[in-house]
Amino acid sequence: MSGGVDSSVTAYLLKEQGYEVEGVSFVLYEARLKTVFSGCCSLESIDDARRTAEHIGLKHTVIDLREEFLEQVIEPFIDAYKKGITPNPCILCNKHIKFPHLLQLADQRDAAYIATGHYARVINSELRKGFDERKDQSYVLYVLRQEELSRLILPLGVKTKPEVRELAKRLNLPAAKRPESQEICFIGDKNYCKFMEGLAEKMEGRIVDVETGGTVGSHKGIHLYTIGQRKRMGLAVGKPRYVAGIDPAQNIIYIGPREAAMSRAFKVEEINWLASEIDAGTRRHGDTGLSFRATVKIRSTMKDEPATITTVDYAVGEVLYDEPQWAPAPGQSAVFYDGDTVLGGGIIRSLHSS
Repeated sequence: MSGGVDSSVTAYLLKEQGYEVEGVSFVLYEARLKTVFSGCCSLESIDDARRTAEHIGLKHTVIDLREEFLEQVIEPFIDAYKKGITPNPCILCNKHIKFPHLLQLADQRDAAYIATGHYARVINSELRKGFDERKDQSYVLYVLRQEELSRLILPLGVKTKPEVRELAKRLNLPAAKRPESQEICFIGDKNYCKFMEGLAEKMEGRIVDVETGGTVGSHKGIHLYTIGQRKRMGLAVGKPRYVAGIDPAQNIIYIGPREAAMSRAFKVEEINWLASEIDAGTRRHGDTGLSFRATVKIRSTMKDEPATITTVDYAVGEVLYDEPQWAPAPGQSAVFYDGDTVLGGGIIRSLHSS
């Protein structure tokens, strides 16, 4: 229970369905030098979760995972940006923190199931999109293991956000009026550049225009840039320019027109397969490769688009979109879909020119 409206309504719905429910909150991060912090893992939000549990009539447990969160999420996030990589901290958290520890706690209590407030569905241990297309969160759950999926209940997968908010108001839940946060929980209302200030060495380098090949300015560190970025470049070149590439070895930021930040093809590693038929196929074919059609999304907010996926080995593959897509970047996750079913996904490692 994060203290927000989604997990609060989830707890209520499970109790109404006859489950014996215990609310669990993880303390993941405590903002420093900040008087107000409303992220999903702050001490303030834990108080909201406690009040909600009392309101519903649930036992509530708080687990301090700040050290694990620092090591498994925040430090990898910082290291990735230092290398010119764009990570997704929510996926790191789901993979290394929230679900493993939630399942471990369930085992300690002989609980049959775990549950969260994500807008997605699990049907016969298959991960599927949530009914609310605008809120679907299946993208950030592709890293789950079968042992987690087989015991996961997601009550909000069949609901829309307005329905959830209305139910919270009707029940007078403490979280009913709490605003929704779209921020990275440990960054809050700051952008990631401000967060990175003082955490990464400022190594100035060149900014090169891909159209002319010439140097058009200088940057103060590749950790301040991500592919597709347009703002905060401090350039006056007379026309819109976007970050089209990052070369950490040469410490160069490449910029260009919008189309320069688009790509059709990239390599994917650390693939987690969720669909049994694709999983079996990749194991059977091994290094000979397996090719199949799917739709793929590289950001949680985008629509998944048609592509061909070719496996190089069990954990490595290549994605070729039918049409160029906006700003795929190393470090992002590419998630594969068959209709509303998640087949699997992995981490983008390199872009191809095809």
